[in-house]
Amino acid sequence: MTADPADDTRTRILRAALDLFAEHGYQRTSLRQIGERLRLTKTAILYHFPAKEHLLAALIEPLLADLERLLDAAQGQPTDQARWTVLEGWVDIMLAHRRPLGMLFHDIALVGRGDTYHRLMVIAMRANDLIAGPDAGRGERVRAVQAVAACSDPIVFFTDVSDEVLRADMLDGVRRLLVTPPPTHAAPTDATSTGATSTSATPMDGPPTDAAAVLGGPPTATGGGGRRRPGRPRALGREQVEAARRMHEAGTHSVDAIATALGVSRATVYRHLTAP
Repeated sequence: MTADPADDTRTRILRAALDLFAEHGYQRTSLRQIGERLRLTKTAILYHFPAKEHLLAALIEPLLADLERLLDAAQGQPTDQARWTVLEGWVDIMLAHRRPLGMLFHDIALVGRGDTYHRLMVIAMRANDLIAGPDAGRGERVRAVQAVAACSDPIVFFTDVSDEVLRADMLDGVRRLLVTPPPTHAAPTDATSTGATSTSATPMDGPPTDAAAVLGGPPTATGGGGRRRPGRPRALGREQVEAARRMHEAGTHSVDAIATALGVSRATVYRHLTAP
C-alpha cells in the first residue's frame, strides 16, 4: 500500500518540530524554522497545523492516549492489581515517550493552553484514585500522588540512563514508598526494642508478584486488608530462601525489597544470601 503523501508530510513536520523544540525550546522555535528544516513554506506547515499550539497538542496526544488506555484497563481490576497495573504501566509509557515528556517538562506552562491541561489533570486524578484505592485515608492519598511522581520525574532527570536500568530503579523506589512502613518517631517500647514492626504503620499492599504472595509465605509482609502484622519471622523456609536468592541473582529486587516481600529483616536476608 502506498503511503498517503499528506500523512507523510504531517509526520515529517511533527518529527522536525519535536527536534527543534528539544533543541531550542517551544517558545524560541518558529514555524518558519520548522519549514526551513523541511524545505517547506510556512503556508505548507499551516495547512497541516493552523497554529503552533496544534503542533504541541499533536506531539503530546500519543502520551495522553496511552495513559488513558492504561487507566481504562485498570479500572475494573481489584484494588491491589489495579494499583500495580497503573504504576508499572505508567513507567513503561513514560519511558516510551521520553522525548515528548522532556519537552513537556521544560515548557510545562504551555500545557495550560487548550484542553491538554484538563486532560492531564483528569488522568492524574484517576491514577491517584486507582493507586490509593477506595476509602483511602489522607496518608494513603498523599503516597499515591508521590508514587505517580516517582514513576514520572526521574525520566527527565536521568536522560543518560537506559530504559531497562531506569525502569528497575523507578519501580524499586515506588515499591519502597508503598510497601515499606513509614518510620515512627514514638519512644521505643518493648515491642520495638525486640525488632517488632509497629501496628500503626499502614503501608499499601505490595505488587502481586511479591515473593511472599507467590510462594504462600508468611503473611507478615502484607497481612489481610493491606495491614502489616506486628513481628517478623526470625528465619526463612527453604522455598523462601531459594526465592530470595533467585530475586537477588536476577537483580530485580534489592535486599530491602526482598526483606519487605518476605516479612523479615535485612540481616536475615543477608544471612541466607551469604550462607553456603
